[in-house]
Amino acid sequence: MNKNRYICRMNTVKEIREGIVRSLTPHVGKDEAEAMARIILEDAAGVSRTAAIIDPGRLLEDATVARISAIVGRVADGEPLQYVLGEAVFMGMRLRVTPHTLIPRPETAGLVDIITDEYSGAKDLQIIDIGTGSGCIAIALARALPYCAVTAADISSEALAVASYNASALGTSNVKCIRLDALHLPMPAAPLYDIIVSNPPYVTVAEKADMDRRVLDYEPGTALFVPDDDPLRFYRAIAVYAQSALRPGGSLYFEINPLYATDMEQMLRSLAFEDVDIRRDYRGKKRYAVCLCPEK
Repeated sequence: MNKNRYICRMNTVKEIREGIVRSLTPHVGKDEAEAMARIILEDAAGVSRTAAIIDPGRLLEDATVARISAIVGRVADGEPLQYVLGEAVFMGMRLRVTPHTLIPRPETAGLVDIITDEYSGAKDLQIIDIGTGSGCIAIALARALPYCAVTAADISSEALAVASYNASALGTSNVKCIRLDALHLPMPAAPLYDIIVSNPPYVTVAEKADMDRRVLDYEPGTALFVPDDDPLRFYRAIAVYAQSALRPGGSLYFEINPLYATDMEQMLRSLAFEDVDIRRDYRGKKRYAVCLCPEK
């Protein structure tokens, strides 16, 4: 893409916004292009949505226009905007993201909402987020639940570096990052946690054919995919760990693949978890599994 092909002679905010939408619509659709235009203008030019409405005729400097053009070119070539900008917004937080971490999704915010709703007002909670990635779940819980201590665990050292940066940048000193392999979790001698939460890899290899190239080409496959013949491998390992690591009456929370919701429920019941509940996301899909550790 010619980096200046959409730029108008006057380079006003209105013209630049229209140019971004025009350039990206063939690649991501009009609605997404308009949302991206707002984000790009704010990030690259410091022009908020309100400012763009109040002063659409404001002229942008050539260097700013060139920066916007470079961003648009990368997105048009297929790179996710969040990786281009190096950050994503999740539940009102600006989080650093890199190709070593998944881009946080709205569905994951729903998982955080379930936990914070159920534990609102609770204090002195011990929580572990297994497969933390950018740290989005761990940090959101640390900010929402008073006096809790959150362990953010991941097998990827690069992801942990990102999570640690985000925790520090957002002032969540109650988040501790540690390296753990979700498939080989060390069994504790005594229960450690009130809450175990995880959004592990759950997309089967067979589902790749229906996925956006922006996800396949840029987001970390190790954080996305599981074998077709064992789609619950991470859930099973974490659930077995939770049997020993959860305190009596503690809760286990998963984000899940809707295709395997029934299998998930059966697996958790077979491991003697109580009050197993499969819940739907904002799109109506079976997206979360919630259960309790039995009293011992």
